[in-house]
Amino acid sequence: MAKIKVKDKESIDEALRRFKRECEKCGIIQEVKKREHYESPSVTKKKKIQELKRKFKRKLQKAQIKAMRKRR
Repeated sequence: MAKIKVKDKESIDEALRRFKRECEKCGIIQEVKKREHYESPSVTKKKKIQELKRKFKRKLQKAQIKAMRKRR
């Protein structure tokens, strides 16, 4: 839970801005967006697999580029 203390002579706008930043750091906003719509477990699993494939592809491409640079 994000908490802030309003400082003396601090405007509400500044305090609200600090609170929003704190929420972003804690990941509260991402969690809310994630839970905004229900996803069945199968959809969640498919998304997770796609993400892993995408990350693996990137890693493989970086390794290939690195290997090609070493050859030169």
